[in-house]
Amino acid sequence: MNRFSRLLSLGVARVTGSALGPYQSAVVRIGFATTWLLFLLREFPHREELYGPDGPWSWALAHRLTSENHAFTALMWSDGRFWFETVYVLALLASLALLLGWRTRTASVLFMLGVLSLQNRSVFMGDGGDNVLHLMSFYLVFTRCGRVWSLDARREARREAARARGERVRAEVTGPVLWAVCGAALAGVTAGGRFGDGLLIPVLLWTVWVALGLWALVCRRAAASPQPRVLLDVIANVLHNGALFVIMAEACLIYATAGWYKIQGTRWQDGTAVWYPLHLDYFSPWPALAGLLASSGTLLMIVTYGTVMVQVAFPFTLFNRRVKNVLLVLMMTEHACIAVVLGLPFFSLAMIAADAVFLPTSFLLLLGGWAARAAGRTGSPGGGGPSGGGGTGPGAPEGGAVAVAADGGALPAQRSDESAPHPAA
Repeated sequence: MNRFSRLLSLGVARVTGSALGPYQSAVVRIGFATTWLLFLLREFPHREELYGPDGPWSWALAHRLTSENHAFTALMWSDGRFWFETVYVLALLASLALLLGWRTRTASVLFMLGVLSLQNRSVFMGDGGDNVLHLMSFYLVFTRCGRVWSLDARREARREAARARGERVRAEVTGPVLWAVCGAALAGVTAGGRFGDGLLIPVLLWTVWVALGLWALVCRRAAASPQPRVLLDVIANVLHNGALFVIMAEACLIYATAGWYKIQGTRWQDGTAVWYPLHLDYFSPWPALAGLLASSGTLLMIVTYGTVMVQVAFPFTLFNRRVKNVLLVLMMTEHACIAVVLGLPFFSLAMIAADAVFLPTSFLLLLGGWAARAAGRTGSPGGGGPSGGGGTGPGAPEGGAVAVAADGGALPAQRSDESAPHPAA
């Protein structure tokens, strides 16, 4: 019983004492922000047909559906073309801000609103990748995904370096201004009854806004009274770790259900399922390549059976790191092939971004080093590379703590970006 109590206390200390998987959460943030940003840019010439006034799914039909299912979309606030263009551009900017890690907590909320607004406006314009993006945009709000590889991390590292040199650090201005603007906009939307009967989104938005304001107040008084800061650290760490666990569970559930449903299909059982999409014009951007692959019955059988086995087995391989990494490479390679052969790049990018939560920390550190050298920023103070600190939500672990990555590896924890009182970070 003593051993069980000791293990339980160690587990609670890990979950509450640090935000786990900082590099995994950062690469998931970058992956989904990149996917949505590229999709919006790719469909920019067709945006009005997909989500705007010229689409087959009219504003009246969308309004009728959302009034019944209470799905959130800001595009239901007006049927005007100017409002649609505004929402679309804001969705683009929010994706870019999240990708770069600029005011990541606020950017993650705006990113979620952009995804929900466009996807819920035209529910028939998506595929499986859009469903994954839809879910992950919500989960990312609860993560501290800007602690590394972000402009927030670089900014805070520079501020810490200035403090260490004894220099005077200017008070934060952008964060409070952004927080005040967002609060005014949220108050106006709420007072105007724009949220309708749905409660989830307005409650979430107000909670995040109040939490960021409270965090700024606590940071200003942390020297005199550190206990509130410690409490917010614990709450933020629990939320982050819980959201990261849900992201991993979601990925496992996607592959497990897909694999077991495939087993029930006769075409998957006889090893010919892959042959059929290769002969559909809609999924054949490169007919010659599709024909070459379809000409080999042995290759098709290997790919068909291999897909089922990898998807069914993956959730069970998480307990063996080496086997998990092998299957992870196979799944990412499979999605890359789907992007090229079947012409589904955004679906593949979304699934690869979800898979990235399982990448080992050592590989991510190596990848970050390559990216830093390629950008010519190796060794620059406050760089946003693998050693960059910072954070985007209440409660990064303080320096000297240890963060345990999602793959079990331990790494030095980074300092929170919220050590400076700017609530909109």
